[in-house]
Amino acid sequence: MGSLSEIVKQQQSLTEEKVDTTEEIVQLVGFVVGDEEFAVPILSIQEIIKPIEWTSVPFTPDYILGVFNLRGNVLPLVDLRIKFGSQAGDIDENTRFIVMKIKNEDVAFIIDRLTSALRVKKKNILPPPDTYSNEDDIIDGVGRMDDGRIITILKVDNLIKREDIVSENN
Repeated sequence: MGSLSEIVKQQQSLTEEKVDTTEEIVQLVGFVVGDEEFAVPILSIQEIIKPIEWTSVPFTPDYILGVFNLRGNVLPLVDLRIKFGSQAGDIDENTRFIVMKIKNEDVAFIIDRLTSALRVKKKNILPPPDTYSNEDDIIDGVGRMDDGRIITILKVDNLIKREDIVSENN
């Protein structure tokens, strides 16, 4: 799976299946960062692209790799592996940039690979565990999948702070 259009097609085929209309369904896109699987709401994703060349920017946090030009727009590039405390991995044929709208700005995030479009019953999404404490508050909940997997659902608007992507000169 490599593109948003493939995920949308997969989501449409899932939508065509019989669904109990009494249950609320949350539509997500799953991806892997390091050894963990995460998900974000499908509507928060602008596009998913293969990695392209970027330019480093000094005086930014280590997880901000730099910026790149996407059809005339300059977007910051955030490595979620570093942001989540993992080692920065190699960029390979599975690596993708996910472009998301965060507080009215497009930001790209490096992920190790896409997994699938996910449909999770709202009742199967639990709040973050009590043991979770993070001042950035980036975990929206934990989704229990029908196949037994547990997926961490991220709060897109809290993945990055504006001051992280704005240089001192602005």
